[in-house]
Parts: sequence; C-alpha cells; structure tokens
Amino acid sequence: MTECQTAPEATGTSDLPEEVRGQVVPIIDFGSQYVQLIARRVREAGVFSVLVPADIPVDELVEMQPAGIILSGGPGSAYKVSAPHCDPALFDMGVPILGICYGMQVACAHWGGEVAGAPTREYGRAELKIETESDLLAGVPPQSTVWMSHGDQVLQVPPGFQRLATTPTCPWAAVKDDHRRFYGVQFHPEVTHTPHGIDILRNFLYRICGATGSWRMSDFRTSEVERIRRRVGKRRVLCGLSGGVDSSVVAALLHEAIGDQLTCIFVDNGLLRKDEKPRVETTFRDHFNVDLQCIDASDAFLEDLAGVTDPQEKRRLIGHRFINVFEVTSRAYDDASFLAQGTLYPDVIESGHSLAGSKTDERPTANIKMHHNVGGLPDNLGFELVEPLRALFKDEVRHLGKLLGLPEGMVWRHPFPGPGLAVRVLGEVTREKLDLLRDCDEILLDEIEANGLYRQTAQVFAVLLPVKAVGVMGDGRTYEHVVAVRAVESQDFMTADWARIPYDVLATISNRIINEVQGVNRVVYDISSKPPATIEWE
Repeated sequence: MTECQTAPEATGTSDLPEEVRGQVVPIIDFGSQYVQLIARRVREAGVFSVLVPADIPVDELVEMQPAGIILSGGPGSAYKVSAPHCDPALFDMGVPILGICYGMQVACAHWGGEVAGAPTREYGRAELKIETESDLLAGVPPQSTVWMSHGDQVLQVPPGFQRLATTPTCPWAAVKDDHRRFYGVQFHPEVTHTPHGIDILRNFLYRICGATGSWRMSDFRTSEVERIRRRVGKRRVLCGLSGGVDSSVVAALLHEAIGDQLTCIFVDNGLLRKDEKPRVETTFRDHFNVDLQCIDASDAFLEDLAGVTDPQEKRRLIGHRFINVFEVTSRAYDDASFLAQGTLYPDVIESGHSLAGSKTDERPTANIKMHHNVGGLPDNLGFELVEPLRALFKDEVRHLGKLLGLPEGMVWRHPFPGPGLAVRVLGEVTREKLDLLRDCDEILLDEIEANGLYRQTAQVFAVLLPVKAVGVMGDGRTYEHVVAVRAVESQDFMTADWARIPYDVLATISNRIINEVQGVNRVVYDISSKPPATIEWE
C-alpha cells in the first residue's frame, strides 16, 4: 500500500443491504429509550429497519425508497422550539408514516393540531378501548393493555384525523388520516408490556405499507458476498481477527467472498482471555484453511496503557495501536487496501453514529462510549474499511455465522470487547492485574458452563475493581483485590437485565476464585440492568 486512504463516511444508502432497497423502514430517532426495540421488532417481523437521525435530509430518505417510515418516541415536547424535529418535507413523501408517542405529537403539531402537557400524565399500563375499526388495529381485542410513557398529549387533532382508540385519560390514544397516510399511537407498541404491540406493528408493515417480509439472512449472505466481491476486486483484505463472534463471522464471510485474497491478522495485544491464541489458530488455520498471521504486540499495547485510567483514553490508545500494527504488517502485502472489522449496529448506535448519516452533535442519541472500531480510529486510516456486519444486531450475526458453517461453540460464544480486558481491569492496566483477571474469568466461565448456564446467559465475565478489601485467611489479615462478577440476559445487547444465577452456583464461583486465585479475597455480584448501566463497566 503506497498511500493513505481515508475511510468513506456512511451515506444514506451505502450501508443498506442490497436486497432491502424499496422495502426498508427507516425509524426517525427522536431519542426514545425504546428506539432500538422498534428496530428489533420490525426486523423480527421480516422487514429491514434502520435508525436515522431526526434531522436527516428528506433526500436521503427518498434514496432509500422506503416502504414506510416510523417516528419514534422521545423525551422532548413537540411545541418547544428546542425539541428535536424532522425535515418537514418528510410528511410530503407520500409513504405511510407511523408516529409513536412523541412521533405522533410531532406529526399532529406539524399539521396544525394542539399538543400540550396532559391534564393527567400516563406512565405504565393503561387500558386501550378501540373506537373505530382500522387496518392498524386489526386483530387487536376491543379492550387491551398498552404501555404509556408520556407527559404531553394531543389535545386536538388536525382536520381530517379520525379517532381509532382511547384510554381513560387519553382521548386520542390512536389516530389515522387516510389522505395523509398517517397513523399515530400515543402508547408504545414495541415493548412487551403492550401484549398486542407486535400485531399493531405487523399491521402497519404488511396491511398499510405493503411490505413483503423479504428480510432473510440467507439473502443477506448472498448479496453481501457479491457486494464484497464488487468492492474489493482483485485487491487484498486484511481482517482483524480476535476470535470473538463478530470478527469470526466477518472472516468466514470474507473467506467465502474472496478466498485467498483474505489475510486474517490475529493481534495478541496482551489483553486477551486465557489460551485465546491457540483456540483461534485451530479454528481458522485448521478448520477454514485461512491465511492467518499471528502478531505478538503485547509489549507495545501495555506500554501505551501504562498509567492510563480513563476508559475512553484506553479505547483510543488501543484503537490507534491496533491500526499501527496493521499498517506495519500490511507492508508485506503490496495489494492490501482494505481493513475488515466486526462492527455491529449497536456499536454504531452507542458511538453516536448512524447507518443513514454521519455523526452529528445534534442527535438526541448520546455517545455512550467510544468503540475503537467506530469512533476511535485515526482520520488518516491507511485502509478502506470493510464492515459487512455494520447493519446487523448480535442475534442476526449469530444466525449468519451458522449459515457460514462456523462451529456451534464459536457462534454462541459470549461477546468480548474490542479493547479486551483493558476495560475489565478498572483503573491502570498492568500485566500482573491482567494475569489475575484471566484466572478469575476462566474459573467463572468454567462454572457457568458446568452448570448449563452458558446458553441461558448473554454475557458473563469478571471485572477487577480498583479497590482492595480487608479479609481473613488462615487466621491472618489480608488486604487484597475485589472481583465483580457480571452476568446478563439480553436479546440484542441494546437492553439487558442481570441474570438470576442460582445462589449455590454463585457461592461455588466465589469460593473457587478466592481459594484458587492468589491476590483476591472478595467477590461481589453486579445486579444492574442496562439501562441505566452499560453491560461492560468501562
């Protein structure tokens, strides 16, 4: 590679799978805590969806050829200038629109309706009563339970709107306007607390938008292979292989697409799980016959991290060193032009980016944490990025992995962060702390697997806390490390709840770690959900 190339920014259509054009349903993100759930529910119904920023230009939406548009909820008040609003031209596109909560209020305000603080705020379950039959509420019982979360309310609908349903305190709980092709609900159909919510979403997608339900992972596999071949041509792709699910699926997909034009580079950054290197070598060099280069750069990574305690700075340094290793390694490949990564849609969202537009400071979705494969890369990258999983959620990636023939154990492997154990050693990272944490993590996963809990949990790991605690061992005082155990259940990793691990299993884990790992005298269990906490501690 003779010159630096800058990674192209995402555009309105470049990241969309080929087979969904004309069938995609973009979701205008007004900052709802449930917005990712809307995307998941739409995809589960067989229709591809993407989150787009509230201020996306309507030209970008037109390029997608959407089957319909969903306006999400949000914490703002539609009557305030400071609240997020969409391009007004969106309402003239002529495609069906579903407004959810704040999304309904924005649309009603746009067309001259009255939105104000509700006389009685609704939070939690409410009884919905259907007043008028409609395609949107087809199959929903005359009376059912819905989930409300709003302080504002539509007090007067615009001319031409029709009432579909009410609750005891909300006279316009569901509305429609056939001429404008608009449908609105004040409640949240995407959450499980609205039992018939998925029926309402499916009605919108199929009865109203005329979607075909063409979103199938087998089609994605075929189209993405062809897309990679067209883009790469005869050039070489370097793939950063960590051994986790995401990078492994990327490697398998690229190998199917371009064969021996793929070189996988496994970088031992000193931040990996125990025995990770031989596991990766066995799978990819022996099972898939992939060109695999193993680079030991652990000293360089640990030198970079010396004295660093800020988690964002850790991610930035690791990302930059990772790219530096790739640039040095790539000198042996004159035809290497691309860097492939296992970036997923949740990575994109949490980093404040969008599939349908570049990052903007005005987006209501916050930058929760920097992902080194999204926001931590240098401007002059030196490679063009290939991120074939960028539009997918974790469960979709697992499905793709099975289609590609990856071993079952690898497909269902728990996620491991790109910065590795550096974000599980809180505070300064040292070789000694990493070795200690590796031993704890091995015991933890051994017991989780032995008790049949691995597939019942989405992610389980140990965290080394930056504190020490007093203990007693052998009648003597100790002052040693504290280890936290984190186990969560999740479908898409956008939300998660702490796993109810049986007490006897937790007791065994604690006893084994304290007895077998020198330097630990206390184990605690994290019972935080996401939100408000993230899954990883850093």
